[in-house]
Amino acid sequence: AGSRDAADPVKLISTNALMEKLHLKYAQKPWIETLKLVRLCMDKPPRGSISVTPHHPLLSCLEKIQRTLNAKSLSTVMNRLEFLSKQRGLKSHISTNGTACYLTSDMFYVEVQLEKDGKVMDVKLAHPGEAPVVCDDLVQLLRMKNYDAFGKILEGLLNLYQIPGNSDMKAKVYLALQSLEKDLYSMSLLYRTQDGNRVTEVLHGKAGYLVPRTGGTPMNIEYYLSPYQVLEEELNPGSQVCGTKVFVTVGSSNTTHKLPISPLIVDSQAGDGNPAFLPLTDELSMDLSACFFLTFHQPFPMSSSSIQEIQTFTGIPIDGLKLASLHALIVQFTLNDEYKEDLSMNNSCFFVSLFQIAQSTVIS
Repeated sequence: AGSRDAADPVKLISTNALMEKLHLKYAQKPWIETLKLVRLCMDKPPRGSISVTPHHPLLSCLEKIQRTLNAKSLSTVMNRLEFLSKQRGLKSHISTNGTACYLTSDMFYVEVQLEKDGKVMDVKLAHPGEAPVVCDDLVQLLRMKNYDAFGKILEGLLNLYQIPGNSDMKAKVYLALQSLEKDLYSMSLLYRTQDGNRVTEVLHGKAGYLVPRTGGTPMNIEYYLSPYQVLEEELNPGSQVCGTKVFVTVGSSNTTHKLPISPLIVDSQAGDGNPAFLPLTDELSMDLSACFFLTFHQPFPMSSSSIQEIQTFTGIPIDGLKLASLHALIVQFTLNDEYKEDLSMNNSCFFVSLFQIAQSTVIS
């Protein structure tokens, strides 16, 4: 053991002493030089590895530096965008004038236009066969420097194309999603009131209150409001109490499904008030290794018996299930963001303030 320690001089230095030497070495260097050094190391993967994994120490170090810089100049914003693209497996390049950054994949690209001082001017998104469209939601996220939310939207865009097959097959899946979205939107118009009453559409509409896909945010449907939420909305008009929502997405499937590649609703104003659909013929559909999904914004608790009944009735399996005890769900709801999945329920103590409610008797 002594010979091994002698051969490795780093082990002879204590952690505190090593950190002190690093602090002295880089005390006079600005953050931007440290950032360039880390990026240089990132471009040269460690020996024996093909690429840098998302949890690589260098990537973690770069993320901490990026958060410290807070992206206040053009160069730091560009560096932050390049880091996000590398973290999500996207490619990135900067325009010749240095004020536009492109985050690209095989199926889509995001164009970020910046001013000389680093302020975000515009963000555009382009899917296969479509012209670039301005995404106001992405613009707002970058202007607020909410890079975590921006990164999650990039992940959502990537998930649209996590389908087996070539680029042409993935484009067909995206076309199928567009067709479904158009039909759902047509259905939502069947009970849309003139004043656009959201509560009425949620409770009585054909498809609930539907918000079309914008930029990287998928189409979402608000389909349920509790009696308490309805009352709060009536007492405080415009408060926009958020009910239960689902997102309309598409994902890969182990089996092929016949999905539409064109809208199927031909008459949304049929005599009985129900939409009329075209038959799912070979001309209007295609067998794809994909399936439409309704995903919840947050985990939705449901009993195992209810899940079995739904799967038996519809014949469609429910994916992404995770077993949890009622106790764990109550703790998770109570602690909210402070909840950790590895929290030991057996050794945890929780304190609740109890209030005594005075009872009064009315004598008539």
